Amino acid sequence: MTVEADSLFSALAHPLRLRALLLLQQEGELCVCELTHVLAVSQPMISRHLAQLRQAGLVSDRRQGLWVYYRLHAALPDWAQQVLAMTAEGVAGESPYADDRAALVAMPNRPEASCCA
Repeated sequence: MTVEADSLFSALAHPLRLRALLLLQQEGELCVCELTHVLAVSQPMISRHLAQLRQAGLVSDRRQGLWVYYRLHAALPDWAQQVLAMTAEGVAGESPYADDRAALVAMPNRPEASCCA
């Protein structure tokens, strides 16, 4: 898979896409409902940003019943994975990134528990 550097950094330039990518990098896979809860945005807004990330080749999605799950694209080049991992490590204790992780941990009714609320 070819991911252009400008596509990755363009995606990282928007705060919402950066936060979503870092959550996906740390969690592996998240449902759209988890991202809307943690990022405190509407479903259409997060879906629009996730579509941009998908078009750039950074994430992939899968459907399970009514839910759509996103993860980093399996063919994401090593250099891009390293950029995301180092960014996540560098901002781990900073707001809003630490707050995002805490909100995800505290989220009731996560999909693996039963279903999205």
